[in-house]
Amino acid sequence: MKPAAFTYHDPRSVKEAVDLLARHDNAKLLAGGQSLGPMLNFRFVMPDHLIDLNRIDELAYIRASGDTLEVGAMTRQRALERSDDVKRACPAMIEALHHVGHMATRNRGTLGGSLAHLDPSAELPGICALYDATLSASGPAGARKIAIADWGVSFMTSVLAANEILTGIALKTWREPHGHAFVELARRHGDFAVAGVGCLLALDAKGQARRVALSVIGLAHAPIRLAAAEKLLLGQAIDERAIAAAAAEAAQIDAIADAHVSAAYRQRIAGVLIGRALRTAAARAGTATQGNPR
Repeated sequence: MKPAAFTYHDPRSVKEAVDLLARHDNAKLLAGGQSLGPMLNFRFVMPDHLIDLNRIDELAYIRASGDTLEVGAMTRQRALERSDDVKRACPAMIEALHHVGHMATRNRGTLGGSLAHLDPSAELPGICALYDATLSASGPAGARKIAIADWGVSFMTSVLAANEILTGIALKTWREPHGHAFVELARRHGDFAVAGVGCLLALDAKGQARRVALSVIGLAHAPIRLAAAEKLLLGQAIDERAIAAAAAEAAQIDAIADAHVSAAYRQRIAGVLIGRALRTAAARAGTATQGNPR
């Protein structure tokens, strides 16, 4: 199939794109197009207007400053993958990007597009949750900030208003020595994840957790921060007992089921992945604490 007829718009600034959204009903924004393109072809979506963001240069940037990594919404996933600033500031993002589709799709796909599309299995929203990201949006009423915890409202639906554009993402980076990990299970490499887990972990001089972040994708309509598991781990050595207690928290998530796996299977896989992520992050944190950050 091919897309239904639509009017194409090619703005060169955020203001122009916002004005187009305000003037036209049933409009869709085009970022990388790796999800929207197939949806148009299958006529899952049939907009009257398509607003292409690809020539808005102000939406593509990577800036690292202090404890913040700022990324423009139209920054390509491949640019993130190859960025030295991202490698230093958010190494878990690099690890997650290796699971995002394939190189051909990462060449076009964008961070903002992944967040706006908000597939439950998408890796990059999970990374944004892991790093407590703040999202910036612009609309007719001006600009506003949105915490990643408030971003997802239902299946593939964000809090972004119909007349707003996601413009940027600011991630809170960890400056102290720490370990990181991102692991997932998919039916094949590049497929949608059954579940995935991101982890950041800092250890004290006794080898006990003094700071922990855990996020899970694939189980709910939006990424989940495992606050209860993080609290359980604080002040604890990352041994098998602590790992088992953290992994057990996956069973408390009201997981989704689909044609491929049950909710119980997703919970079980998430628990296994939590263990793998914690072991990897703990090994890296131990090396980092000894003066060789990874």
